[in-house]
Amino acid sequence: MSEIYEKMVKEAVSAQKADVNTIKNKRGSNFRIEDTKPYLDVVKNMEAIGDQSKSVINLHIDSVNAHYEILKSLTNTIRPEDDPFVEHYQTPVILDILRQEDSSFNKSLDTFIEAIGNAESLIGREVVRRYGGFYGPTCVVDFALMPGSTSNIINRILKTTDIPQMHKQAILSAKSWGMNTSYGIGEVFAQEIEKDTTVSLAVEKEIEMIKKVYQEPINAQAELMDGAGHESFDVRKYMSQYKKKMFKTVKEAMDDEVHYGNILTVPAYCVGDISHHISQSTFNMCKDDVTMAIIEATTDVIDNTLNSALKEFKSEYEILSLATGASACAVEYMLELDGFNAPMVVDLLTKKFHNYVQLYPDRGAAAELHNSDFMDMIYRGWKYLDEARKLKNGSSELLEPKVNRFRVDLNPVHENEVIMNPQRYTYPACAITVRFSSLMRLADYPCLLTSEPVTATLMTNIIALHKESAASPARTCKNCAAASLIDFRHHHCQWKEAV
Repeated sequence: MSEIYEKMVKEAVSAQKADVNTIKNKRGSNFRIEDTKPYLDVVKNMEAIGDQSKSVINLHIDSVNAHYEILKSLTNTIRPEDDPFVEHYQTPVILDILRQEDSSFNKSLDTFIEAIGNAESLIGREVVRRYGGFYGPTCVVDFALMPGSTSNIINRILKTTDIPQMHKQAILSAKSWGMNTSYGIGEVFAQEIEKDTTVSLAVEKEIEMIKKVYQEPINAQAELMDGAGHESFDVRKYMSQYKKKMFKTVKEAMDDEVHYGNILTVPAYCVGDISHHISQSTFNMCKDDVTMAIIEATTDVIDNTLNSALKEFKSEYEILSLATGASACAVEYMLELDGFNAPMVVDLLTKKFHNYVQLYPDRGAAAELHNSDFMDMIYRGWKYLDEARKLKNGSSELLEPKVNRFRVDLNPVHENEVIMNPQRYTYPACAITVRFSSLMRLADYPCLLTSEPVTATLMTNIIALHKESAASPARTCKNCAAASLIDFRHHHCQWKEAV
């Protein structure tokens, strides 16, 4: 397995560096689709080796390639307001193909859609809670089953639905790592309530919307984009072309008996780097030298840590855990350089969330999702660093946290000239919150810190080794930062009850 582990690390780090190097070179300039080609080139070099399923790897490669070619044919650039949605056009199409090619799955979807209509009390309660901020900061499109998330609610409905288990898992996956439309549960309800619609009618319209994203996923996504004022390219043409380009790849995965949940998720999770992570919004954000340096230092910590541990890995899951744990340590460490830590920031952002709910009751369903991601990341890093600080005691040695049994190399933080010289980016004598201020920018957009290109690449490799098991959503406790430090919402989670 050592050859596979080495390949996984190489592909994941290469994907991250393709993004980071492109952003470093292009930041402050005007974004063009062609700017994303370095990431495309890395993906094209991915391969299945050993026991890995070639059809799973092809779902990743072919989706990224199709995404790039279609966007390039439809537009030269994408405006920032439209770039978050570029990874939401794949799952609706894949779901449509599966429904078209498998009559039994089509029947199960119809049964599930009927169950949505019968879940008025559940949906009504959950959208009211989401609207009022009952659960605190929530990731509505969470990759796990945290309270208030779409996955959590879909799971509750699926538990009452009499369909095959594999179909239940596929439907659940389609609204986690698979992004079946841009819709997050509670959006229609909030908008309707703010328009003075009655609560009962607002719940009725909410149910209609949830049903639609499964009945007509392609049309639903197109209409959602119409409502959002999308103008960068013709989304209907995109999905039509994507279906033609991906049909053969999806069919081959079906014939290879890849779990439908994996077929639904792999093609979507890997395309975001093209015109979302490498994009105008990222080029704009990273004009700030400190913000750019934080991303670079975190990348180098991931790189050094993974490569140092290559000979020690005993499981593919250890690689994923170390990659995300190393980045969590790096970000928390930079936060602590300015005298802050995760408990302080979680308290701050949770209080801010409750004020935000009152200021903007019609806020988008996704508004606080990346704040949630950021808090969960730094909280995890804080736990590792807190233990390391206790062991280090009064020693002058560099802090060396451990993720499970693996050492995290924080040297890249100290070797980064920008990170270690904050006085160059503010009033020099008072440079005590510079790194923190840039980290708060990244709290709205931590995708290259968590890191999505790394986790997407590693997850495809892991799924290729276990094609028969649904990899998403994560069926484990996330140790949510807000729930661990402030809110009492644990018993509303669904991770133990996942279908």
